[in-house]
Amino acid sequence: MAVPAGRIESEFYFKVLFDEKLALKFIKDRVEYHLTLDQPVLEEMVLRTDRPIPGLKPRTKIALLFNHRGQSVDFSTEIIKVSEEFVICKTPEKLHKNLDRNYLRIDTPSDIKVLFTFRGDRYNLSLPKVSEYESVTANDLFGSDNTRNLSDLIKQLTGLVKNFADGYKIVNFKDKKPETMEEKIVSVTGKALYLPSTVGRLPATDPYPKKRIVTEEIFKRYLESTGVGEAYLGETCTRFMKNKFNDGIYSDAWVPILFHEYVVGYIHIWINKEGRPSFDYTMLDNLFQFSKVLAFSLKENGYFENGKIQNEPFEGRVLDISASGLLFACPHGFSIASLLVVDSDLTVTIEAPNRTINVVAKIVRRYKDKNAVYFGCRFMGMVPEDMRFLFEYLYGRQIDDSDSAFLSGQV
Repeated sequence: MAVPAGRIESEFYFKVLFDEKLALKFIKDRVEYHLTLDQPVLEEMVLRTDRPIPGLKPRTKIALLFNHRGQSVDFSTEIIKVSEEFVICKTPEKLHKNLDRNYLRIDTPSDIKVLFTFRGDRYNLSLPKVSEYESVTANDLFGSDNTRNLSDLIKQLTGLVKNFADGYKIVNFKDKKPETMEEKIVSVTGKALYLPSTVGRLPATDPYPKKRIVTEEIFKRYLESTGVGEAYLGETCTRFMKNKFNDGIYSDAWVPILFHEYVVGYIHIWINKEGRPSFDYTMLDNLFQFSKVLAFSLKENGYFENGKIQNEPFEGRVLDISASGLLFACPHGFSIASLLVVDSDLTVTIEAPNRTINVVAKIVRRYKDKNAVYFGCRFMGMVPEDMRFLFEYLYGRQIDDSDSAFLSGQV
């Protein structure tokens, strides 16, 4: 996965680029150009081109890529001035390394059209929304033969909870809007508030690969968003835990029920009898799994049906494209933008001269600025014939042996 290089590491890369005269790759109109640093990087980058590059203009952005000892690094920068021999650019704010692709992003060719369609069912619901997508399918479930019978599911939960908790409740945000601090932080983050022991601190780390619990740092960020001053964050966390203990709660967990990008509600369990074992991650895993079962059951019972959105193709402004993915933008206020979250899938239709490609793309990053909301997508499972065509169409050359990673789907 691509990660930003730190300041010192970026300075090292700039020095290596100049000292070793490493080639920076740039592709325009299916032609690959090589640029090298003509002087050390300070406020600007002065790049010497191997030949004139037609069509470059000041105040436009270009994407450049180089390889250092087998590691691909890329960055985007803004052009300041152009001549036949030189391109002068701003020093980039970020360099990205550990790329999961070796192919340069390029401006979208003018003779292709890209359409997007939601993959699977999509919903517009009056429920708290988070910025990540939670798939809910039968394949995710186990030990639930009848997911349509909600009464039976509640009985199963009751039996499960008796093994490790003194009490539980299930709350639906359709019937009750978030009011308490615990409800609000679960609804805002989409993560579990997990307090294995109220004698101590909030969890410092999250062991799950896809982060699932509210750590102390996340809790503090939430407090800041409510107006708590930085100087009082630690004290507020301590008081929160102490109040739990004083109320007779010795172990506590609030697990969200997630459906797509919505927080439907939560399952709350607690221990209020001294001497009982505290909650652990095995218990939390069981509760996460049960919350998925509940979400799937609600779907199967038609609970979300009134909020289902008709799938229709839409156009996004494609900023750049590579052999393995693309970046597109939607303006603020565009209704569909709020429905696009990390991990959701789209069907992408790329209409090029002489060929149309249909491929699944997963949204892997989402960010915004004052102008638009941006979505970075990775192509998934593209058939070899389409892979070869797209590669050769974008880069203006045939695939050779060095491109075997692309053909095997490793980019």
